[in-house]
Amino acid sequence: MDPFIPAQPRMQLGRVNKTMSKSESGDTGTAPSNFIRTIIEKDIAADKHQGRVLTRFPPEPNGYLHIGHAKSICLNFGVAADYNGLCNLRFDDTNPEKESVEYMDAIKADVEWLGFKWAEQRHASDYFQQLYDYAVQLVQAGKAYVDSSSAEEMREMRGSLTEPGVESPYRNRSPEENLRLLEGMKNGDFEEGEHVLRAKIDMASGNINMRDPTLYRIRKTHHFRTGDAWNIYPMYDYTHCLSDSIEGITHSLCTLEFEDHRPLYDWVLDTLQTPCHPQQIEFARLSLEYTVLSKRKLIQLVEQQFVSGWDDPRMPTITGLRRRGYTPAAIRDFCDRIGITKNDAWIEMAVLETCVRDDLNATSERRLAVLDPIKLVVTDMAESETLNLDFSNHPQRPELGTRQMLFSREIYIDRDDFSENPPPKYQRLIPGGEVRLRGCYVIKCEKVIKDDQGKVIELHCSHDPATLGKKPEGRKVKGVIHWVSAEHSVEAEVRLYEPLFTQPNPAASENFEEVINPDSLQVLVNSRVEASLANSEPEARYQFERTGYFVVDRVDSKPGRPVFNRTVTLRDTWSK
Repeated sequence: MDPFIPAQPRMQLGRVNKTMSKSESGDTGTAPSNFIRTIIEKDIAADKHQGRVLTRFPPEPNGYLHIGHAKSICLNFGVAADYNGLCNLRFDDTNPEKESVEYMDAIKADVEWLGFKWAEQRHASDYFQQLYDYAVQLVQAGKAYVDSSSAEEMREMRGSLTEPGVESPYRNRSPEENLRLLEGMKNGDFEEGEHVLRAKIDMASGNINMRDPTLYRIRKTHHFRTGDAWNIYPMYDYTHCLSDSIEGITHSLCTLEFEDHRPLYDWVLDTLQTPCHPQQIEFARLSLEYTVLSKRKLIQLVEQQFVSGWDDPRMPTITGLRRRGYTPAAIRDFCDRIGITKNDAWIEMAVLETCVRDDLNATSERRLAVLDPIKLVVTDMAESETLNLDFSNHPQRPELGTRQMLFSREIYIDRDDFSENPPPKYQRLIPGGEVRLRGCYVIKCEKVIKDDQGKVIELHCSHDPATLGKKPEGRKVKGVIHWVSAEHSVEAEVRLYEPLFTQPNPAASENFEEVINPDSLQVLVNSRVEASLANSEPEARYQFERTGYFVVDRVDSKPGRPVFNRTVTLRDTWSK
């Protein structure tokens, strides 16, 4: 079980919206204060754990990490770094039928891409023998027993929130018999489901997690690290606290759904009197609108091919966000802005998009691209005439230099930049109207050419040679549109992404498949981009002027035939 998989919220306590600023989120240039940091600072002041800070990020390798995990990664690695401590990466690999090396490698790549480096890579399977030895100690002390009840019988005996549980008829087996049965479970003498090892605590406890929880179950499954050495595997609640203790973890940070599991965490360590007793601290998980963060639902999206894979740019996985063009800096900024609290809150998608927009605006070079091209012919230019123009790569960063673009008689403009029947306040090209081409001349539409179906396929325009870099005399031209040369541009595929779901909380729907957005992906196969983009490196990010921020697809883009994914629009569209 992965402690960072968001569960359904117990209550909706609030919403973090797009108006949140860095100062409001506590970002003042230093590490933002929160209750976890307060606890750590008190522990350091009291010389608890000899002043050490050692955290861990413990994912289960049964899927790809998502944006909710990013919050935990930033927290665990961040607080360790801020207090001169360390953070381990530990794989909770106790459920072998669902885990793989593929997932483990993907998790490592995601953590590194986010900009973090772990002190040590550990696995729960590293401790299988120690965990078993601890189980033997519990049995010898009369604190654990082998239960031969069926899973259904144990469910019935567990009780409810209002009724105490019923003790198993096998609860009072002697330590000697329990040890014999436990060894038989380990050696593979029994079938799956025939026996489990349970802690002997209190079947009348008000906390159901303390009603003799299962510690080991029989699983005759090949493990991707230990092979067939084990026929029993420990449960998460038992494994996690002991793994923390073995590693010397000081502060075990997990999400709020594990608050009710903390008494069991402490019981195991106290009963075994382990030399190191970490402190479990819970924080609110991430709930992001218009997406799902349940690993089960994410697997369903992939297996039922609602998306192209774990790295589909519509997925909230870290690898999906990376392919969409999100930057590590933007994701870390997002985690800082939403902060760490004890209260569940829904985060608006606009907050995440604002973070990436802020980062890309500062770092992305500018380029011209026409997504839905329509040909425009400057009829009063000679066919062989070209003009070499200088364009700045970034208006606020002169150190990024300039690039040259050729202007020719035949160019492409975006179909949205021409209208025969313009709406009010339309400031682009219309029949008989004038507009300035970005960095070039003022042109006037003289003629509209249509096909047999009445679709506009070509525009014939004249140009004013005196307006190159100058305002026209005696008249105002308000509109400015972008363009690319027909001869000197490159054909490209452009993918436009919208939210994968139509509802803010798709998991609340009885069938979340019914709220999948059928228009979440639009593929434009005949877009045109300036020639400088022909051989762009995978994951290079650009602002397409007047259009949005785009990234070169790291999977499908090829030299001479680039593929671009839209990361985010230039402006926030959620308010609409």
